[in-house]
Amino acid sequence: MKAMVVNRVGDFALTIGLALLFVGCRSLDFGIVFASFNLFAQTRSYGLLIDLVCLFLFIGAVGKSAQIGLHTWLPDAMEGPSPVSALIHAATMVTAGIFLIIRSSNLFAHSTNIATVMAIVGVATAFFAASVGLVQFDIKKTVAYSTCSQLGYMMFANGMMQYSTSLFHLFNHAFFKALLFLAAGSIIHSMGNQQDMRKMGGLMQILPFFYVIISIASLALAGFLFYAGFYSKDLILETSIMTYRVEGLFLYWLGTLTAIFTATYSTNLIANVFVEETNAARPTLAALHSAAGIEIFALSFLAMGSLFSGYCCKDLFIGLGTDFFKQSLVLAPVNVYTAAEFLPLWLKLLPTVLSLSVVWILVKDADDWLDLRLYNVFHFLSNKWYFNTLQNHFVGMPTLRAGYLTF
Repeated sequence: MKAMVVNRVGDFALTIGLALLFVGCRSLDFGIVFASFNLFAQTRSYGLLIDLVCLFLFIGAVGKSAQIGLHTWLPDAMEGPSPVSALIHAATMVTAGIFLIIRSSNLFAHSTNIATVMAIVGVATAFFAASVGLVQFDIKKTVAYSTCSQLGYMMFANGMMQYSTSLFHLFNHAFFKALLFLAAGSIIHSMGNQQDMRKMGGLMQILPFFYVIISIASLALAGFLFYAGFYSKDLILETSIMTYRVEGLFLYWLGTLTAIFTATYSTNLIANVFVEETNAARPTLAALHSAAGIEIFALSFLAMGSLFSGYCCKDLFIGLGTDFFKQSLVLAPVNVYTAAEFLPLWLKLLPTVLSLSVVWILVKDADDWLDLRLYNVFHFLSNKWYFNTLQNHFVGMPTLRAGYLTF
């Protein structure tokens, strides 16, 4: 119900955007619309129409792809079965809004104002979701917030007008996020439907296959060297710093901090489920069983994608001179990729090095920094920045009161 209601906000905006598009172009055909917008861009009087169309299409994408403000439905949708989460919430439904913007890039390329808003909303979503993921104890909620965070990275890339990079990250993300969801679902099933990571632990010796699989997916998610996420997520950060603008530098550092949070909660998941001393009940441990043959096949296939999709497909999606996309989307200028290619090595490796350093500090001195001084921060993050409370107080309850008084 929550997913349906929140998504209707985005759908309403999408409908308005399509109506404005039809009024301006007398068609919704991509070819006619793109040609019309290229003509409109030369006429100042159509500047407002272009911005309004892009704004409402963007709001539609915010609802469908769970960007900050309309994100609250995504973590709650994790109550569904894990295979459904793997298919719908990792690779298809939530990426529909991102794909809408990528496919309509010929429209958004004419609206730099909306592009800036997209970049800010995207990096804010990535940072928010990663910070909340730090304090989650439900294994599926942790993966859900990581999905929300990676969607923020994709929107961030769209805002920087790096549409092919955004699509590349969407492609890579589908492999390792589906792998995480399916592996998490298998562990939950083996643990007798237990989802609380605090009641797991010590599974590395009992379920070594799942330990390897989740480690691969988590390293790809964190953007570790030569895994799938490294080739797309780090490129998003590199192209943002190559804009040589103040906002690009700010977005780069906020995106880097988000990458550190991502590595932290990924390490926390592995430690709680596999490495630390078990807190599971003895009957639960006695009933544990390894993966079935069909599970091993499916998870191994996704693991190969998580390992090699970035390296094997980087020249196809973002290579210099590639004609893979033809005229279907706006490609970044060649000089952007060239400049990113010749960045200083320390800037390229900075997100990875910082992530590994923070993870090492937390693993080594966890008892020293986890004290009562961080309780207020933990309380704030565990309440998800109070977005649900604010929505209920300022939107839900006034709407119910108005409905009660009206009908």
